[in-house]
Amino acid sequence: MIQENKKAPAFTLPDKSGKMYSLKDFAGKKVVLYFYPKDMTPGCTKEACDFRDSFPDFEKINAEVIGISPDSPERHKKFIEKYELPFLLLSDETKKVLEKYGVWKEKSMYGRKYMGVERTTVLIDEKSKIVKIFPKVKVKSHVEEVLAAFKAN
Repeated sequence: MIQENKKAPAFTLPDKSGKMYSLKDFAGKKVVLYFYPKDMTPGCTKEACDFRDSFPDFEKINAEVIGISPDSPERHKKFIEKYELPFLLLSDETKKVLEKYGVWKEKSMYGRKYMGVERTTVLIDEKSKIVKIFPKVKVKSHVEEVLAAFKAN
C-alpha cells in the first residue's frame, strides 16, 4: 500500500498514442496522479473536465495532471478529443499500476461484487515523494481540495 511521506511507486504506461511515460519523466515537478474508473462515464467525465477547467492553476504551481484508468489508449484518445483535455491520460490495461497504488479493489453495486478502480488522487512532490492521498474521492469540489493541498505544502 502507498503511504504519505514515502516514495511513490515507479510506473511506465502508454498515453493515447502509445508513447510510454514513466513517473521519473516528471522529476522536478509536482504531480497530480488521479486514478479513475472509466472514460466517458458521468463521474469520470465531470472529474476530467474539472481538472481541465482548473488546468491553468496547476500550471502556475508547476504541477502535471495525469489521469490513469484501465481504458485502452484508443478510448483515452476519444475521451481527450471529445472533452479537449489538456493533460495526459495513461492506460493501465494490465492493472499492474492500479494494484501497485492500491486502487484496484473489490466494489459493490446493487449487491453485485466486482473488481474496479476506487477513485483516488495521489499528490507527489518534485522528489517523487507522496505528500497527500485522497482515497474514495467525491468528484464535487475535489479539484479545489487538490489545489489547496498543494498550496499548503
